[in-house]
Amino acid sequence: MADFKATTISSVNDIPIKLWNDLKCTENTYFTPEFLGAYEKSNPQVDFNYIIVKDHNDDFVAFANLQTITLTIDVILKNIKLAKPLKKLLRFFLCNSPLKILFCGNAFLSGEHGIFLKKGLDKYVLFKTITKEISALSKRTKPLHAIFVKDFYKDSLYITDELLNFEYTAMPVDPNMILKLRPEWQSYDDYKQDLKSKYRVKVNKADSTSAVLEMKDFNEADFATYKDQLQALYENTIANADFNAQVLDLETYVKLRSLYKKDFIVQAYFFENKLVGFLSALKTNDHLDAHFIGLDYGVSKQLAIYPRILNDYVRLGIKHQVKQINFGRTASEIKTTIGALPEPLMCYIRHKRSWVNNLISPFFKMVNLKDFKQHDVFKQKKEAK
Repeated sequence: MADFKATTISSVNDIPIKLWNDLKCTENTYFTPEFLGAYEKSNPQVDFNYIIVKDHNDDFVAFANLQTITLTIDVILKNIKLAKPLKKLLRFFLCNSPLKILFCGNAFLSGEHGIFLKKGLDKYVLFKTITKEISALSKRTKPLHAIFVKDFYKDSLYITDELLNFEYTAMPVDPNMILKLRPEWQSYDDYKQDLKSKYRVKVNKADSTSAVLEMKDFNEADFATYKDQLQALYENTIANADFNAQVLDLETYVKLRSLYKKDFIVQAYFFENKLVGFLSALKTNDHLDAHFIGLDYGVSKQLAIYPRILNDYVRLGIKHQVKQINFGRTASEIKTTIGALPEPLMCYIRHKRSWVNNLISPFFKMVNLKDFKQHDVFKQKKEAK
């Protein structure tokens, strides 16, 4: 077995520059010191940690991103599909007091943004090294109730199922909704022409209903002016979401815009000079990733703000000529009506105390995802001609 040594560091500023050079992970925006630093500096209510792994030559071979967050049991159970008696029993085991949870992965985003393993090495051994260090960190973190390792795509499960040997329970979560853009879509009209009539009518209706909105691309100065309103709209939206690990301070967005300029996009929507919604997205290489949105629910339905936001994500993807748009989790069915397909995600959870973990793990195994209808929105190729 290769000789790997893991260490935990409490600030991204203390990570040696050599790590970024050795791993060559900064080609992925989500594994750069600048991106991670924007979240750490803007969210002091969250305890950030980073695991770094060296080999016997003192070269860096792996990295993991962690946060410790306080959640209520109701927030956790909100997104779990279980019978009411089982939820009541699970609430009894977990207590009604706030729970401290150690997340491995980016608690603010969905997707594989938590662990980076250097290519060409034994990924099983590297992952096991990180898993052992997570366990060691959990023992040093007091109080701590549970550990949540997130989010992994199907292709990674042959590695991440190693967590099952450490008393974790595998738990599926809502999928990321992905739209693959076709090369021939050079304009939004090209995209609409490939939609079946029913769905083309639907996106056109959203655009016509929302035509009264004034849309503005926000820059750094706009953030300074509207930051409190953006924060309020965002918190409106996450209050209605099935699950949210932590409220993000949108000061993070000020830093991301400063770092990534026009690749970090915030479009704001005004109605009668009042800010009533926004979308945010990050262009990374040939992908466009939707980040948080904000809605004024008092006018959202009548003005079709959310469907308009989904349409505008498609417009942005075509404008930036990306290969795919990641719409993230939640509201899966409506996202399928514009062509998005689910990409399953797996997480792993365990209680810090083994005896409690043994009692509650059967409940997590019974978790079912919420069902949604998958819409088939595109014409067959021969119909699209």
